[in-house]
Amino acid sequence: MFDIGFEKIALIGAVALIVIGPEKLPKLARTVGTLLGKAQRYVSDVKAEVNRSIELEELKKMKESMEGAARDVQGAVYNAQNAMQTAASDFEKDWAQATGEAGQTNENSIGYTPPAPVYVRPKKNWRIKQGTTPNWYKARNGIRTKALSGAARVARYRPHRLG
Repeated sequence: MFDIGFEKIALIGAVALIVIGPEKLPKLARTVGTLLGKAQRYVSDVKAEVNRSIELEELKKMKESMEGAARDVQGAVYNAQNAMQTAASDFEKDWAQATGEAGQTNENSIGYTPPAPVYVRPKKNWRIKQGTTPNWYKARNGIRTKALSGAARVARYRPHRLG
C-alpha cells in the first residue's frame, strides 16, 4: 500500500527527534503504537462482522432451499398417500362386488361378535414389597433389608457376658 523503506523511516525518526525532542519522543511513540493497535483491532472486528453477515446470508439461502425441498417431498408423500387411499377404496369396492357382499359387513355375514375384554386383577402381594433400592446395593452398603422387633434388636445388640 505505502512504499516505505528503511531509509524513509530513519528520516522520519530523525525529523521527529529534532522537532519533538528526546524527552517527549518515547511517550509519543507509545501513544502512536496504542492508536495503531486500536485501529488494527477495529479493522479486524469490521472484517469479522462482514464475514459473519456473509455467512448468515449463505445460511439463510441454504435454509430456504432446504425448506423448499422439504415442501416438495411433503407434497409428494401427500400425493402418494392419496393415490394409495383411492387404490385401497377401489380394491375394497371390487372385492365386495366379487364376493357378493356389496352391502354387508364381515361381522353380520358370519354372525360372529368378538368377546368383551376380561378384567384381569393386577398382581399385587402386600407381603412381598420390593423397594426401589436393589438388594445387592443394600447388602454391599450394610443397609437392613428386614425389620427387627424391639426384643430381637435388644437380644442382638446386648453385650455378651464373659464367664
